[in-house]
Amino acid sequence: MKLHPDASNAYSIQSYGAEGVVVNGKLQTGPMKLCAIQGPQTWSAVSFADLTQDTFDELLAFGPELVIFGSGQRLRFPAPKLLQGLIRQGIGVETMDSGAACRTFNVLAGEGRHVVLAYLPLNEA
Repeated sequence: MKLHPDASNAYSIQSYGAEGVVVNGKLQTGPMKLCAIQGPQTWSAVSFADLTQDTFDELLAFGPELVIFGSGQRLRFPAPKLLQGLIRQGIGVETMDSGAACRTFNVLAGEGRHVVLAYLPLNEA
């Protein structure tokens, strides 16, 4: 799905699909952490089954106000204990399928919110 860019200088998602996510014109494949200020980075969460508190704690380095977790092709909620590090820091966490997570990331980043996307690919098993 193609998305329309916003007018901000933040990193944004132009499109997403089974092949990956296009961020500022570059295709990103596999699990990804995306901060609107610092850009995309590989996320150590290989699949939903591999999620741990450590994979979510990686996101603390960005100092976000909100983490959007894109759980893959369908909506799946991580165990609450995996989110404890984020919650203890007062960081909000929203879970949605990865397509909705991409769209929501763009809206919030375009508003200047300090948001981080934790993305599992649409084709993740």
